[in-house]
Amino acid sequence: MIRTEGLYHIHLHVRDLDRALGFYQGVFGLEEQFRVGPHMVFLRTPGGRDLITLNADPAQADLAGTSGGIGHFGFRLQDASDMDAAIAACEAAGGRLVDRGEHVPGEPYAYVTDPDGYVIEL
Repeated sequence: MIRTEGLYHIHLHVRDLDRALGFYQGVFGLEEQFRVGPHMVFLRTPGGRDLITLNADPAQADLAGTSGGIGHFGFRLQDASDMDAAIAACEAAGGRLVDRGEHVPGEPYAYVTDPDGYVIEL
């Protein structure tokens, strides 16, 4: 078995770097760590070690929003009672609500998209 510290990062192809950056910073408070060239930015969740890489390379723009078999990724809310506000923030930043409900009683969820169409579970 390989010992890890958990999932480290996810790499997303995006159509518009500024739009994607605004979404992930504005909605989830991700903090820019560094950039690689003119098309890629690495973001970190506050207080975490995980990263989301946004890649707006024009040569790979046709990949933006495609899942490649991955159905979604998720962010755990610190307080489930913030679900309505979280959904509203996603929608205000260019995302949309796909579905919401409870996995089991007391375990609410919502699926939203980012501006490129990636599905995010809250």
